[in-house]
Amino acid sequence: MSEKYIIGIDEGSQSAKILIFDTRGNIVCEGKHALQPYNLPQPGLVEHPGDDWWEAICIAAKKCMCNFKGDVKDIVSIGLCTIRYCRAYLKEDGTLAQPALSWMDVRVAKPYEHTNPDVKYIVASSGYITHRLTGEFKDTVANYEGVWPIDVDKWNWSDDPAAYEAVGIPREMLFDLVMPGDILGYVTKEAAEATGFPEGLPVVATSNDKAVEGLGTGCMGETTACISLGTYTAAMMEGKEFLRDTKSVWPKFSCIPNKYLYDSNGIRRGMWTVSWFRDVLGDSYIKAAEEKGLSAEELLSQEAEKAPAGSDGLMTVLDWLAPVDAMYKKGIMIGFDGRHTRGHIYRSILEAVALTMKKHLNDMCDELGVNLEKIIITGGGSNSDLFMQIFADVFDIPAVRNEVNGAAGLGSAICAAVAVGIYDGFGEAVANMVRIKDSFTPKAEDVEFYAKMLPIYTDITNHTDDILKKSYEFFH
Repeated sequence: MSEKYIIGIDEGSQSAKILIFDTRGNIVCEGKHALQPYNLPQPGLVEHPGDDWWEAICIAAKKCMCNFKGDVKDIVSIGLCTIRYCRAYLKEDGTLAQPALSWMDVRVAKPYEHTNPDVKYIVASSGYITHRLTGEFKDTVANYEGVWPIDVDKWNWSDDPAAYEAVGIPREMLFDLVMPGDILGYVTKEAAEATGFPEGLPVVATSNDKAVEGLGTGCMGETTACISLGTYTAAMMEGKEFLRDTKSVWPKFSCIPNKYLYDSNGIRRGMWTVSWFRDVLGDSYIKAAEEKGLSAEELLSQEAEKAPAGSDGLMTVLDWLAPVDAMYKKGIMIGFDGRHTRGHIYRSILEAVALTMKKHLNDMCDELGVNLEKIIITGGGSNSDLFMQIFADVFDIPAVRNEVNGAAGLGSAICAAVAVGIYDGFGEAVANMVRIKDSFTPKAEDVEFYAKMLPIYTDITNHTDDILKKSYEFFH
């Protein structure tokens, strides 16, 4: 019997990634294409230009399929994962009526106002891509969070008319919903021509991107957390029920039907800040890294390894994108002196991510009444040994990374494998497709240092917020 293959689609804030896996979770080939820069028509509005979501998937898919050396007849399904909290407005035929909204757009957090008569449907990003791939007007229930008329207990649209009035969206403007692991539809001839995917291939529902990533890391059990290093950096833990009235725990739909995940508070533009610093250094630095056979991030990491824990007193606050309810907030770097180099700045940014997530997970675990025993780090930043060690030292528990750190693509493939019967359930699929690469053990000296630094670090904004509120009047 020949090997079977599964396609995982992972479209995030910055790029579309298409991966083909074998049934053991090994990456066979992949394709990637960057999304275009956002359109920013006015403060608070963040739109995706043109048909960027779909076009990026098509280009990435063709790259991936060109790299595939197996028999396309052995590809059995596609798992679809897209970025959460986004919104698309569609015409009656399912094409875009206006630019799609990023999760950073303030309008996704407000009730819908029907000012464009061309808008027939309002969907999450996954609904739009589902329609482009299959022609169906369906979507996964598990990507509907926030301002939608959703019943989180029944995993379906609400039965309460008041829920629709509250968000300004009537039921007839919404797609039908299916559960994660269910088949949404099948690749149409038109979509096959645009992507290179085999026509007739089943497209399988997943969940919101963070939950899919959690599944792809094998994050299970109440003493394990997964930290997702993305444009939005956050942590998640497996949950038993949809909690209400919590302060530091955000219950979400899991990628496993009728289960939940608990999200922590997060960092807006978390790993984006790393890219920002790299780009600030300019093309000459990137070229210098290439001449050494390294990426700019790898060269920066080498320089950062020369700086001690605490970056000789340089501390970074990662408010590079202010929340809607505190628009005055700005990023901060405090504590410069003559010792500081590029490496110190870079290490300070990495430490800021780890320290901020430590605070968020402390708050989360305190509210849940649990003690963490292991953290799984996923995303491109987990490739850095330095970053992994900083996490282990800040958290004082082992920090683990998996063989596949693009976990959303693998989570998509897991859903698709279950849907077509390769595995009997999600637990069996995870056991067969997710593998640990290595683990980082805390260093006692740095653990002690970071434990003393954490309360100082988390107190910074209590002293700087008043200044930023005053300066916001001049600089916003």
